Amino acid sequence: MPPIENESGKNDLKSRIQQLIDSNQVMVFSKSYCPYCVKVKDLFKELQVECNVVELDLIEDGTNYQEMLLEMTGQKSVPNVFINKTHVGGCDKTLQAHKDGSLQQLLNGQNESYDYDLIVIGGGSGGLACSKEAALLGKKVMVLDYVVPTPKGTSWWNLCQRWLHSKEADAPDGSAAHEVKIHLINRVALRDKKVDYVNAYAEFIDPHKIKTTNKRGKETFYTAARFVLATGERPRYLNIPGDKEHCITSDDLFSLPYCPGKTLVIGASYVALECGGFLAGLGLDVTVMVRSILLRGFDQDMANRAGEYMEEHGVKFLREYVPTKIEELEAGTPGRLKVTAKSTGSEEVIEGEYNTVLIAVGRDACTDKIGLDKVGVKVNPKNGKIPVNDEEQTNVPHIYAIGDILQDKWELTPVAIQAGKLLARRLYGGSKCDYVNVPTTVFTPMEYGACGLSEERAVGLYGQENIEVFHTLFWPLEFTVPSRDNNKCYAKIICNKLDNDRVIGFHYLGPNAGEVTQGFSAAMKCGATKEQLDGTIGIHPTCAEIFTTMEVTKSSG
Repeated sequence: MPPIENESGKNDLKSRIQQLIDSNQVMVFSKSYCPYCVKVKDLFKELQVECNVVELDLIEDGTNYQEMLLEMTGQKSVPNVFINKTHVGGCDKTLQAHKDGSLQQLLNGQNESYDYDLIVIGGGSGGLACSKEAALLGKKVMVLDYVVPTPKGTSWWNLCQRWLHSKEADAPDGSAAHEVKIHLINRVALRDKKVDYVNAYAEFIDPHKIKTTNKRGKETFYTAARFVLATGERPRYLNIPGDKEHCITSDDLFSLPYCPGKTLVIGASYVALECGGFLAGLGLDVTVMVRSILLRGFDQDMANRAGEYMEEHGVKFLREYVPTKIEELEAGTPGRLKVTAKSTGSEEVIEGEYNTVLIAVGRDACTDKIGLDKVGVKVNPKNGKIPVNDEEQTNVPHIYAIGDILQDKWELTPVAIQAGKLLARRLYGGSKCDYVNVPTTVFTPMEYGACGLSEERAVGLYGQENIEVFHTLFWPLEFTVPSRDNNKCYAKIICNKLDNDRVIGFHYLGPNAGEVTQGFSAAMKCGATKEQLDGTIGIHPTCAEIFTTMEVTKSSG
């Protein structure tokens, strides 16, 4: 059909197109041969959403339709998608809307304005990083942050890790003052980025609406197009008689106003071993009670070496025992506690007296009292963690989660920060977080740094015959003057034979493990191979140079 030149004809065509848009929940103007149109139609089919399609190449006045759509929307290309009378755009914009959850909102008729583009629930490292990045990208953002106190105190754990491993730092004091200072610094940083900060507890009441309650009990309501959950975790208790009444957690340890004295640490996590090593380093009598293995999820060869070093330096281990009861014998600062424990392999029951009992058996996500059940977000009932896809998106498309509350993801501050930044960039413009080759360090007395796969995991993924493990004991030069232990430090790398001996696992037990591991993690992210490590010139005398000269393999015996 020739182009429509008279005004009445154009108005009639525009009216027909508008009627199609108004009378169909989903209206797609398409061309039957266009692969991008096929993608969009397949998407709606997958979502089981009925859509009305006009194939412009199969109707007589398709060209006029396309010209009128250009005039109406500014878009001439196909597909041209409308949902509930709202223009979505072409293929890329439709697929992006599906990813970020806004497509579902339109399908549900939720094309309304909100108080905020993004509300972040949780003011920890990940939540702050996400909120500031979103604000930089021009979005209106709010952070809601309220911490429920533990039964025994508060936390400034990372500061004390730094103090523990730095001879130059003074012993920390005035924890309350320090926390207030950090709190104010965070508030100023958010204000500078034009992020609204509210110190209140948040709870969902509708998919896009939350209720906040401040410490005075005042309730306020806010709405947002999207939400990010970054509520973090709190220490898990044992659910045995006397645990909450008489025990402390890692959140409490460094704000105690007195020396803990003889201490029992319950657990085998990195927090348990770090706390035990720290207290033993202060000269205290420390016992660690372990149910099964040390550092579950880490390379067990390295975990056992770290444990052996702790034992040789004064930390006692009670292996294969679980506590059943904690009783107070004498109140005080510290007091005296009696711990009853049972063997996991027999009927044996033991008792012991301690001044302090520290529980470090893991942490549970703070997700149980924020109304996730009201909006349909799926949560692991065992630990409160939230399963997400590789875009940090929950099963509710406009609600995301980052940090320690994620199911089967690293519980590390730098990971949460990176995930928060990249989530904001992806939602409002950019890329996603890479959870592969995440470096980590366990700050035990002999520090353990790792990146990539454990030996057990590598064997499980690739098969024993397809990996090669290079390893060596070494003696740091800095140990020679004080005559420190010889041959207790250990290094190994795990290589994938099927991929040009690419390094897929890095493990280091020795001084300054975090500093050593950080650089090698960058190399692994770039796909470093054994040959490239061999070709790297080492800096002498350092511990890290050991990775440039490794020759002995486990397979060689």
